[in-house]
Amino acid sequence: MTALSSAAPATAHHVLDRCRTLVRPALQQAVGRLHPWVGEMAAYSFGWCEVGGAPATGSGGKGVRQALAVLGAEAVGGDERAGTTAAVAVELVHAFSLLHDDIMDGDPARRRRPTVWKAYGTGPAVLAGDALFALAVETLATAPAGADAVRILSGALGDLVRGQADDLLFASRPWTGPERVRPAEYRAMAERKTGALLGCALALGAVLGGAPPATAAALDRAGRHLGIAFQAVDDVLGVWGEPAVTGKPVHGDLRERKRTFPVLVALDSPEAPRLARLLESGTDAAAAAALIERAGGRAAASAEARRRTALAEAALDGVPLATEAAGELRSLLDFLVRRDL
Repeated sequence: MTALSSAAPATAHHVLDRCRTLVRPALQQAVGRLHPWVGEMAAYSFGWCEVGGAPATGSGGKGVRQALAVLGAEAVGGDERAGTTAAVAVELVHAFSLLHDDIMDGDPARRRRPTVWKAYGTGPAVLAGDALFALAVETLATAPAGADAVRILSGALGDLVRGQADDLLFASRPWTGPERVRPAEYRAMAERKTGALLGCALALGAVLGGAPPATAAALDRAGRHLGIAFQAVDDVLGVWGEPAVTGKPVHGDLRERKRTFPVLVALDSPEAPRLARLLESGTDAAAAAALIERAGGRAAASAEARRRTALAEAALDGVPLATEAAGELRSLLDFLVRRDL
């Protein structure tokens, strides 16, 4: 992949900043309705406070999903309230999924801080995740077009659960042989686990903004393609990314023996036996990374990200969208799948 010009990332950062500024007051208001202890854990997960409730200076992440929800509403001519409501619901669901994912994966840190389960305990973290999920449903159920919005959310969550189940099961399958994980299976998992919520964000914004079903469906497809592209880029960064940029150690995904797209492509090559031995032993991640690159895994992941981005843009081309919002959406999509590649 080629790097973006310096102007494009600035535009994407502006979009993310604008949407965070728009959504944060409503998101904080929603979290403020929770039980104080649960609300503190939720605020900690968003990066707003430290353990005990002292204010924190962290940004709480890029806010990609909330930006997609806002842009989905704006692209169909929806008002500010529609975009904000969709964004709050999506951000609550995303936070819920991260709290539970961190427990399932045993991850001790996120954004260079202890995860909620490490900071507060496993049981409290599960409770906080459940509360965020319930709050997301309440947020949509009380909005105009709420019934349609809840149906979209429930469908996305069903896909997310299936994707997470597949991802967990992949870890127990062999590196080689007929039972190995194939790249096509990984794409399907990534669409469900990552793409479903990105598509949901765009579709919720559109539905609450008054869009017809065909437009919402096209935006959902665009988000799902984006999810696969986003995951492919993450997989490249998880092996070859700079720690100063990713916040993760170099070759981290290989040390954790993750079945990622570059690895699975390389395991379909003649290098599979040697690579499987390296991955199984976990003793030389650098050698495994070099072998994966020679076998075409890195190039294939980059090509997959480009292809899925093109499909996302084609889905956007198929429906009438407001010019300014569509332009911001395209700049954001382009930026997200070209991170440091």
